[in-house]
Amino acid sequence: MARAMFEYTKTVLAKVSFDSTLFCRELKKALSRLLPYEIEELKIYIKSLILQNPELNQCLILLKP
Repeated sequence: MARAMFEYTKTVLAKVSFDSTLFCRELKKALSRLLPYEIEELKIYIKSLILQNPELNQCLILLKP
């Protein structure tokens, strides 16, 4: 079940990557729902999204401990 949530989160983040405000909001939700090891995987995924959409760079502050 948890893995399904991780995959769903990646799908949602990809779909809202056109708007940095919406992306940050969805990222906050994801960080509250995912397990610690999934958050580490999500960081890698988000860095690849940022390469495609540099305006999402401002959301990286949410990933800091």
